[in-house]
Amino acid sequence: MMKDISGMRALVAGGAGFIGSHLVEALLDQGAKVVCIDNLSLGSRNNLAHLADAKSLDFREMDILDRDALRAVFHSGHFDCVFHMAANSDIQASGENPEVEYRNTYSTTFHLLETMRMFKVNKLFFASTSAVYGDRDGMAVSESNTMLSPISYYGAAKSGAESLIQAFSHMNQMDALIFRFPNVIGPRLTHGVIHDFIARLKADPSQLTVLGDGNQTKPYMDVSDLLKGLFHLLSPMQGIDSGHGVSIYNIGVETRTSVRRIGEIVLAQMGLSGIPVHYTGGKGGWRGDVPRFAYDLSKIHQTGWRAALTSDEAVERAVNEALK
Repeated sequence: MMKDISGMRALVAGGAGFIGSHLVEALLDQGAKVVCIDNLSLGSRNNLAHLADAKSLDFREMDILDRDALRAVFHSGHFDCVFHMAANSDIQASGENPEVEYRNTYSTTFHLLETMRMFKVNKLFFASTSAVYGDRDGMAVSESNTMLSPISYYGAAKSGAESLIQAFSHMNQMDALIFRFPNVIGPRLTHGVIHDFIARLKADPSQLTVLGDGNQTKPYMDVSDLLKGLFHLLSPMQGIDSGHGVSIYNIGVETRTSVRRIGEIVLAQMGLSGIPVHYTGGKGGWRGDVPRFAYDLSKIHQTGWRAALTSDEAVERAVNEALK
């Protein structure tokens, strides 16, 4: 069923967000019929404005936690697959208010799964995160590492959501494809270090303040590579198909980029040179931050997929897009 996306009836939860809007666009390009739901707490109608005339897109502003509204969407949608992109994406913000993760990341997953169970929809894609692994001090982690040790509320909520998916899959014969994302960047980016650096420098181009010591080093992935990986695995042999249950993949790039290097790229593309850069100090930028992270990508590479852009190339492209 998943070999041919054309004609697929898809629900994209959180489809007005950064990654979600790119997914909606890609699904439409593949010929799918898409219902997009988003409460616009972090997403924006502007992210879908260029798709306003798409006849195969039905956008509904609603909260997944509104059970009656969600059931009404499922009742009329007759979905083949659910793409769960809805979550809090601002890790720093949830550090001040953990309830944000409980509601927007964990509870949204339960409500979607329960409604899928009620309406017998048995295929799910879930956007998880590298944050479920916790701080491994730069050691390359693989999907076979079952000891998840998240150190942020965000990572904990995503880990809990993965457990819910495992249980619902077993109890209801659902098939799920889980991607553990790295730092995904690209057009329509709304948060993160690139967004923050550009905003700070536009407000005050005379200096740049950097959280931490600047040596935080992580993989950064272009959103176009993420979507190519997703569609590569939307097939019976690899990802969502009857009998596979839950399939978990790290997705990312083999290279990494430091925060210090990102600052250099932003400054260069903004034409700013010789300005002072102030580091607040400490290994992490905030409590819950993982300063150094690396993936073991053997599993997804064995399927024949690799990212086209390196981490530095993805950062350079994202900065260029953000400054347009």
